[in-house]
Amino acid sequence: MAADPILLVAGTWLGAASGVLAVLTIAGFLSRWGIRFRLVGITSFTALLSLSCLAFAISYNPRVSVPGAVQVPVVFDNGTDLVIAAAPADLEIAAAAPTVEQVARNLRGGGRGGSGADGGAQVWVRLRRVEAVEPGLARPVVLAETTREQATSSLDDAV
Repeated sequence: MAADPILLVAGTWLGAASGVLAVLTIAGFLSRWGIRFRLVGITSFTALLSLSCLAFAISYNPRVSVPGAVQVPVVFDNGTDLVIAAAPADLEIAAAAPTVEQVARNLRGGGRGGSGADGGAQVWVRLRRVEAVEPGLARPVVLAETTREQATSSLDDAV
């Protein structure tokens, strides 16, 4: 999904401008204009800007927002099959399942190994809270967990 159609339009117009500038640069070198080396810099920068706009417009994926979920930080990600997010102390139990689902849907697949049955990586996503057992001693409590198949982007039911 494209981030914004304006980026695609801007990339197209910048590409056309870099083409016109390339023609001017060639004309500058053939005519030995004094500004010909500046035109090389302007042309290359405009072409780079055009490609950057187009690449960002094509590759951008907005974050998924699940109703009832709370934004939580990811505190551990081993890069292959386990992601742990930290729940705030005041998180309601009803918000745990949507929150872990939102974290799982917002995972990026780049670099995760292929360990699933169809070559995709199965990633465990856990939402945990650290609760005090006694003064100076705490233990992590898993509030919810789910799995995410990176290849198919499917999400199992949250536990």
